[in-house]
Amino acid sequence: MNFSSKLMLALLDGTVTAAVLALTSIGLSLQFGVMRIVNIAHGAFFMLGAVLAFAISTQFPQAPALGFLVAIIAAPIMVGILAFLSERIVLRRLKWAPDSTIVATIGLLYIFQQAALSFFGPTARPVVAPFRYTIDFSQLGFDSISFGYSAYKLSIVVPAVLVLILLGLVIRYSKIGLIMRATQYDSETARAFAVNTNLVYAWVFALGAALAAFASVLIVPVSQAYYLMGDTPLLMSFIVVIIGGLGSLRGTLVASLLIGLSDGIVTLFFAPTLAKMIGTILVALLLVIRPSGLFKAGGA
Repeated sequence: MNFSSKLMLALLDGTVTAAVLALTSIGLSLQFGVMRIVNIAHGAFFMLGAVLAFAISTQFPQAPALGFLVAIIAAPIMVGILAFLSERIVLRRLKWAPDSTIVATIGLLYIFQQAALSFFGPTARPVVAPFRYTIDFSQLGFDSISFGYSAYKLSIVVPAVLVLILLGLVIRYSKIGLIMRATQYDSETARAFAVNTNLVYAWVFALGAALAAFASVLIVPVSQAYYLMGDTPLLMSFIVVIIGGLGSLRGTLVASLLIGLSDGIVTLFFAPTLAKMIGTILVALLLVIRPSGLFKAGGA
C-alpha cells in the first residue's frame, strides 16, 4: 500500500473515530456541565450498549439488518433507563457530592462489568453489520489509492452527525434545552423558578448514557462486544472533555475531531498503543499551557 492509500485510510478511520468519540464524549460533557459530576461508569454504559446490541441482534439470525435496527433503537433506551435508575437510587442519595460520586460510579462500573461477564462470558461477541459493501476507491477514479473500505464503517458518520445536530437543536431551541441550560448555569435560581433540578439531573445522566450506548451500537459491527470494551472509550472521552473544556459542548465536538483525526494519522507512524500515549501527553501539555481547555469550561 502506497503512502497516499495509507493517508486516505488514516483519514477515513480518523473520521469514524471522531464521530463515535463525539457521541460518547458529548454525554460525559453534558453530565459534567449540568450535574458537575465525574462519571467513571460512562465506559460501562458504552459497553452495555454493545453487549445488548449483540443480545438483541442474535434474535434475528435470518435478518441482520432488522436485528441491527431493533438494537440501535432498543439498546440506548434500555441503557438510558438503567442509568436513570442508577442516578435515582445511588447518586441522588449522595446529593451528587463530587468525591462520593466518583467512588459510587467506580462501583457502578465494576457492577456492570461483572454483570456482563457473568451473563455473556469473557469472549468477544461479533455483531453482524446491517449491510456489507466495500468501497473500491480505484474504481471511483482514485488511481493512486488502491484499497477497499467498508461502506458500513464509513456510514457510521451519518447517524452520528444527525444525532449530534438534533441534540444541538434541542439544547439551543427547545424548552427542555432551556431548562438544562438554566440548571447548568445556576441550579439555585432554576429551583426558584419551579424547575425540578433533581429530575433534570436524572434525565441528563440517562441521556449521556444513552448517547454512549448509541455510539457503541454503531461501532460494534466493526469491532466486537465484550465486557471490558468500555475502558478505552472512557479514557478517550475524558481526554476529549478535558481538551475541549469541562462542560463545553462546542469544545467537546472540536476536540473529538482533533483527537479522532490525529489518532488515525499518528497510527500511520506509531503503534496504536503509542498513539494513545501521545494523546495523553498532549492533554498534560495542554493543561499546563491552557488549564481551562480549548473553550471556556462550562460553556455551551
